[in-house]
Amino acid sequence: MSNAFLDVIKGRRSIYAIGKNTAQSEDQIAALIKDAVKYSPSAFNSQSSRVVVLFGHQHEKLWDIIKETLRKIVPEAAFGATETKLASFAAGVGTVLFFEDTQVVDTLQKQFVAYADNFPIWSEHSTGIAQFAVWTALAQEHIGATVQHYNPLIDDAVKNTWHLPAGWKLRAQMPFGSIEKPAGEKTFISDEERFRVFK
Repeated sequence: MSNAFLDVIKGRRSIYAIGKNTAQSEDQIAALIKDAVKYSPSAFNSQSSRVVVLFGHQHEKLWDIIKETLRKIVPEAAFGATETKLASFAAGVGTVLFFEDTQVVDTLQKQFVAYADNFPIWSEHSTGIAQFAVWTALAQEHIGATVQHYNPLIDDAVKNTWHLPAGWKLRAQMPFGSIEKPAGEKTFISDEERFRVFK
């Protein structure tokens, strides 16, 4: 059975060698990201995901912040490898910062007390879906990306630098850019280990 959506999903990979040679403009990429997040489902239609898209100097500033943050905690002997890895992310066109708005979660917990314990979990589902949607949409445009997690180490610096609301909780960073080197072959565990089908 042919399925165009599954074909797109299969094309999404972690691309670590990214550059600045994208065919799309910054405005086109930003619009793509906005739509991917806007139309991603969320529990109770909470729309709790928040996104900041950084291009150019702002994008590079983020990776400088991360580098200086890690410099304080990574042993000097190991920092060279860390710096090289961070430079590979900074080499891209931009970064998507994914947040969840905790005020939305708090409000829903008060409105629907019976489900209160679940709303933080569902919030994590929402950001995961939004990240997957953006990642896949970028891949469809032949833009490479990965998902990184330098939070919570950088949370305060990010909020202070870009003057973001206190209630926004940073969940992931997605550096993206032109695909300078394709991903290697992906391996899978057996279907028998992973799936059960009952008829």
